[in-house]
Amino acid sequence: MIKKITPVLVAGVLLAPGTAHARTTPAVMAALGDSISAGFNACGWYVACTSRSWSAGDHPSVNSHYLRLLSLAPAIKGHNLNFAVPGSTSADLAGQARQAVRSGAQYVTILIGAQDACMGSERDMTPVSVYRRRIDEALNVLKPSGAQVFVASIPDLKRLWRVGKDNAWARAFWAVGRICQSMLAGPTSTAKKDVARRDAVRERVMAYNDELRQACAAYGPTCRYDGGAVFGYPFTLKLLSPWDYFHPNADGQRALAKVTFDAGFYAAVEP
Repeated sequence: MIKKITPVLVAGVLLAPGTAHARTTPAVMAALGDSISAGFNACGWYVACTSRSWSAGDHPSVNSHYLRLLSLAPAIKGHNLNFAVPGSTSADLAGQARQAVRSGAQYVTILIGAQDACMGSERDMTPVSVYRRRIDEALNVLKPSGAQVFVASIPDLKRLWRVGKDNAWARAFWAVGRICQSMLAGPTSTAKKDVARRDAVRERVMAYNDELRQACAAYGPTCRYDGGAVFGYPFTLKLLSPWDYFHPNADGQRALAKVTFDAGFYAAVEP
């Protein structure tokens, strides 16, 4: 039987029994990233649904990081900022980080990189070295603020292909919408070049995730990487939007919220 840990909140500081360090609960949080953190297609047709964001959403169906933190520290109420923008790549992250700093965010979540790999073709993917430089730039913007940073791994795009390739609706949406063609073009093809292309995209995502891990470690103890939790999550078609079979629906956002929060700063003291 797992014993539930009861946190003690003193002047905005969480003291969890048996923990070596107190954690100051944030009064302002911000979500940075792309369409996933913006809640794209989670509640409407091709629109950002920030209320359903796994990070800063306020809809109870998702039980986001914001709502979980709200249960620990009521001072954060209404201070759930979302600077994630659909279509963003790592090139946009530093700008979002500046917005977070200007807004006084004390807790920041980052999920970025799917769009760096989801290009029109394999050769257009962001080089790993460029991706890392951009991540470092964004973290360097955040570091002087003292913000806690949670970094989520990029989802396994090849799993997305695997769970959707035999679904006619998924294939149709991927083709008509030209969605992530580096991975999803010719989804039923077993030609060697297509198999190699999918493997190359997956390897690129894995390389990005390794750079995220290293960059977070370099940031210091106030950065937490999810340890590959999102990449390894066994999502299914039921967790994807029926409007594109690519972005998480509300249930998918809820799953992301849980798997990431469980890997984060406050899991041990969640009520």
